[in-house]
Amino acid sequence: MAVQAEPSFLVECRRVSPILSRVGDKWNILVVSLLGDGPRRFNDIKRSVVGISQRMLTITLRGLERDGMVTRTIYPTIPPRVDYELTPLGHTSREPVRVLVEWITTHLPEIEAAQARYDQRKLAE
Repeated sequence: MAVQAEPSFLVECRRVSPILSRVGDKWNILVVSLLGDGPRRFNDIKRSVVGISQRMLTITLRGLERDGMVTRTIYPTIPPRVDYELTPLGHTSREPVRVLVEWITTHLPEIEAAQARYDQRKLAE
């Protein structure tokens, strides 16, 4: 029996999925948006991104750095100063995120109405 080849779109989905989940993560979106205005220090980012823990910010920045979206620059001062900045690749992600946020904002009433209908239906079951 011959093994059937997997459709190429499924292969691409598997390759894209881990990156999409990171790029689409709420913390990543907030950090990238913030860094779009220029380099920031860790504590400045932490103060500006309401609700993020130090651990989650560290994980978020490391992931963005690994994906080539953010650079980390260490200055040899006491205490050491660390700046985070979007790379050219990181800057290119801002436009698609802006478009997605616009789409959500435009359709939010419809989404909220659908959620309410679904929740009511589930409560009735």
